[in-house]
Amino acid sequence: MKRERGSLPGRLILGQSLLVLGMAVSIVAAAVLIGPRVLDDHMRRAGHGDQPAVLQHAQEAFYSAGMQSIGVGLLVAAVGAIAVTLVTTRRLSRWLSALSRGAERVSAGHYEQPVSLSHASPELERVADAFNGMAAQIETTESRRRKLLTDVAHELRTPIAAIDVTLEGLEDGVIAPGDQAYATLRAQSARLARLAADIRDVSAAEEGRQHISLRRTTAGELVEVCIREWAGRFSEAGVALRCSVDDDAEVDVDRARIEQVLDNVLANALRHTPRGGRVEVRAVPVAGRVAIVVTDDGEGISAEALPHVMERFYRADPARGRADGSGTGVGLAISRAMARAHGGDLTAHSDGPGRGATFTLSLPSSSNLHR
Repeated sequence: MKRERGSLPGRLILGQSLLVLGMAVSIVAAAVLIGPRVLDDHMRRAGHGDQPAVLQHAQEAFYSAGMQSIGVGLLVAAVGAIAVTLVTTRRLSRWLSALSRGAERVSAGHYEQPVSLSHASPELERVADAFNGMAAQIETTESRRRKLLTDVAHELRTPIAAIDVTLEGLEDGVIAPGDQAYATLRAQSARLARLAADIRDVSAAEEGRQHISLRRTTAGELVEVCIREWAGRFSEAGVALRCSVDDDAEVDVDRARIEQVLDNVLANALRHTPRGGRVEVRAVPVAGRVAIVVTDDGEGISAEALPHVMERFYRADPARGRADGSGTGVGLAISRAMARAHGGDLTAHSDGPGRGATFTLSLPSSSNLHR
């Protein structure tokens, strides 16, 4: 069984009392052992060595005055020490109790400003600020976890329902076994696998767990590779794809990761640009950085949806992606996290529905990194 310890104020008062007691013992011992010899030496030097009565009287006076003075001094010191200890420990106990109550609130799931210390020392204020920052981070993580679970459950519903309906149809004989049924099952199975992979990637990217291997390249090379890979798909969709490089500055990036970012942005642009539309990719200088700008003249984004387009599983039109299986809704979230892992960012802009959208990937140039 764990032994119960005394309270902090009690232990501090006991410590101060033992300190004062030690001081008293030391002072009295020094006075008894050293004082008489010093007094006797001074009395003999003053010519009273042959006057025993005077020496005895002087020693008695010395003991009496000395002990009274020491006693009063020690009493004052003890009272003062205990008083200071009581005041200090009371305040310290109040602050520590506030920290303890804050920890209890956090453990109970209440994360908003759990600790508030008034007139605390700078050290304890820093502890409280760090504690509140930790609580805020826990709240953010917990909120993301709850939202992720809700979103995942919602995203899983459509492919699972499609697989379930197909299997029931096969069992009941409504659907004949054949290429169409197997294609449906394979497509929905692939969608589930893609969803699992995207959840893994976005979690790793947002938590900084993805390994990034930097290699120097140019903005032009990044743009040209993506244009070559996407030209066929844009042509099939009847959407024009053009590119221009106004800034061919060097950047230190993980090419596979940044190409994945551009793939996600181009896939998003193609998905929301109708046949006959146009998508342009440009590399331009922006305030000492390299910006790769993808602009389309497609559906655009409403002012209400714009702040949320980079969030996991967010869709301006919720029915669209789930109905056609065109995406899991985490591509842009992964892309922004990857951009930030490189010291850059991914932002979106639109003047509204029907007026197109612009996505800007900004990266620090190699010259600025090594300056």
